Amino acid sequence: MTRERLWAIARRHWFDALLVVFLGVGLAETVLTQNDNDGPLGPMWFDILATFGIIVPLFFRERFPFYAPAASGVVFALGSFVDERWIPAGLIPFLTAVSVFVLFGLIRDRTQAIAGLAVGIGVAAVVTHNDPKSGIGNFLFSAAAFTIAWTIGFGLGRKFHETEQARERLVQAERERLERARLAVADERTRIARELHDVVGHSVSVMTVQASAARRLLRPHQEREREALLVVEQTGREALAEMRRMVGVLRRPEEAPALAPQPSLEHLDKLIVQTREAGLPVELHVEGTPEPLPAGVDLTAYRLVQEGLTNAIKHARARRAEVVVRYGDGHVELTVTDDGSGDGGGESGGHGLVGMRERVSVYGGEFDAGPLPTGGYQLRARLPVS
Repeated sequence: MTRERLWAIARRHWFDALLVVFLGVGLAETVLTQNDNDGPLGPMWFDILATFGIIVPLFFRERFPFYAPAASGVVFALGSFVDERWIPAGLIPFLTAVSVFVLFGLIRDRTQAIAGLAVGIGVAAVVTHNDPKSGIGNFLFSAAAFTIAWTIGFGLGRKFHETEQARERLVQAERERLERARLAVADERTRIARELHDVVGHSVSVMTVQASAARRLLRPHQEREREALLVVEQTGREALAEMRRMVGVLRRPEEAPALAPQPSLEHLDKLIVQTREAGLPVELHVEGTPEPLPAGVDLTAYRLVQEGLTNAIKHARARRAEVVVRYGDGHVELTVTDDGSGDGGGESGGHGLVGMRERVSVYGGEFDAGPLPTGGYQLRARLPVS
């Protein structure tokens, strides 16, 4: 068993261990001081049972934070009617009473904590009244000592409960963050599916139209070629119908399939102009030899730049930004850098970094984003060309 495990057990059960010590010492004290001049008067069997009665209920303090110490107080009060010297003459009964007041102060509910103090002071008054050797001075001393114990417990309890509430708020906030991230991923996957449907649907439509056109250009004796192209045409139309049927359930009621071509890196100049018109100066640099990209990769690259510039405008409060598109080694690398606050607006719009990372992962690319050591924020993605 590790040291951390032992320490955790000790922190959780140290008070139980203390109660066991109280019980053992209290029983020995009862037996050894029975019938002394200032000791308990007996009968001994009753004092032994009473010792159990004041200590055992405290083992159930977590389940019954008010009633466990209250039960101990009831035993204190009733026991003083049978042996009026058992409590005032013993050290363990006094220490147990101090523990009862501390437990009352630790109760989360303020009303119950104050009620516990009142009950405890009432029990102290009963015990003092039944002791022939005690007077008002003894009661005032006991009440002061017990009130101090209760105050210590009350202060520790408030601090503990505030810490507990802060921890619960952190756990709840983490749960909510994870749930928002999960919903953002699901939402972004749906968005990706809709966009890819439009991309692939456009490509399959072109293939189907071309197959139909080629079939009509065939000569009468090219029957086998005509049948093959007819199969391609029919398969394409069936694939389009099935794709529309499946992706149709992902669209919102107000949405319709995109009739215009999906944006690509060829439209970056227009995006840069729109960003400048929005008030953010942007520089665009293209390095390497631009090469054709698959439609899905091209769309993802455009969306990454779009999201990075949107974050720079709306969330980072940037004064300038730079976009670098670098071709080479069978990849296209995109970098969006700004001089803003460095938060990146990572969860903006329900997508943010979660959505961008999800898009890149679809194509097996690399993605990272974060604040720069010199200030500002950088978003970088590397996507395979093929």
